[in-house]
Amino acid sequence: MNFDVILESLPLYATGVLTTLRLLALSLLIGGLLALPLAVLRVMPQRWVHGPVWLFTYVIRGTPMLVQLFIIYYGLAQFEWVRASALWPWLQSASFCAIAAFAINTCAYTTEIIAGALKATPHGEIEAARAMGMSRGLMLRRVLLPAALRRALPAYGNEAVMMLQATSLASVVTLLDITGVARDVNARHYLPFEAFITAGLLYLVITLTMVSLLHAAEKRLLVHLRPRA
Repeated sequence: MNFDVILESLPLYATGVLTTLRLLALSLLIGGLLALPLAVLRVMPQRWVHGPVWLFTYVIRGTPMLVQLFIIYYGLAQFEWVRASALWPWLQSASFCAIAAFAINTCAYTTEIIAGALKATPHGEIEAARAMGMSRGLMLRRVLLPAALRRALPAYGNEAVMMLQATSLASVVTLLDITGVARDVNARHYLPFEAFITAGLLYLVITLTMVSLLHAAEKRLLVHLRPRA
């Protein structure tokens, strides 16, 4: 192990950690905000309402994220109308394309997670809300969505951790995230073990931190679901 190279590269890895965390935070935020209304549409009984949402989640979850990233970053550039549109300055940015691909992907998974939690709402809670005279919209805001989000937290925690690992794909579109920095260090010093074991340890530390925070949130928000002694 060449620890001198690792120590020398730590500032680069710190930059990579910040890039990874920024990609993760923005992707989860945008994907989560988009998933909330889509999840509500997903559980609607009308086929013309939930059908397009089902198709979107089916396609996104059924195709590799790397392919989705390549389509957005490389594929859209072949269309002249895209290059002439107002979006072209954004689509030229590797950061924007990576965040867009990650947000769309996590949106599809989060939509199904929240929709599943909504479908699992105990019928008694719905009847109680109706008995109090709540409209469908009010019941959704005050009863169904808050309860569903709490129940969905364990599954969403797994999705957040998986999204952290998926951000490593950003390096293929020239972004210097943790994996991108490791590839750069290996290219400079020809030390793949040192370069990638450092990256792996950084991912592990971030994952353990995320899991700890998620478990703390679960203990606080799901205390009412624990069996009573």
